[in-house]
Amino acid sequence: MATTRLIPLHTGKGRSVAEALGRSTDYIENPDKTDGGEWVSAYECDPVSIDAEFLFAKRQYAALTGRDQGERDVIAYHLRQSFKPGETDPATANKIGYELAMSLTKGRHAFIICTHVDKAHVHSHIIFNSTALTHDSKFRNSWNSSFAIRKISDRLCAEHGLSIIENP
Repeated sequence: MATTRLIPLHTGKGRSVAEALGRSTDYIENPDKTDGGEWVSAYECDPVSIDAEFLFAKRQYAALTGRDQGERDVIAYHLRQSFKPGETDPATANKIGYELAMSLTKGRHAFIICTHVDKAHVHSHIIFNSTALTHDSKFRNSWNSSFAIRKISDRLCAEHGLSIIENP
């Protein structure tokens, strides 16, 4: 059984893009929560320099398209996927998180997955860049995104022999 939540990350509140990304990635990459970084994986980015890479992509997007939404701009999306206590191990949770991010972004956006093992329930944090790898478009979060995420997550959990929430 996995629950998911998609949270858009904005600059706002007097934070720069770098500060907003840095706070989020520092939290999810915390070695105390990821067994010393054992449960950190990424696609098309390096966990060590992810903030700089995402920031560079934002600048490339602005230069290429001429678009800049200022504080309203969604700089990344933070997705949490939590599992029932004792139902899965960190390796499987991280693998499911990777598959979820890949399916959701269709491989068009860089992302990082950090699976936390510091609570009774294993859970993964996924942050993906709102800017596409080609720097010419952005992920569009619509009302249907949460339903798509849940459907993908449920399918992946079932494929891995995990329970799903029947009546959310």
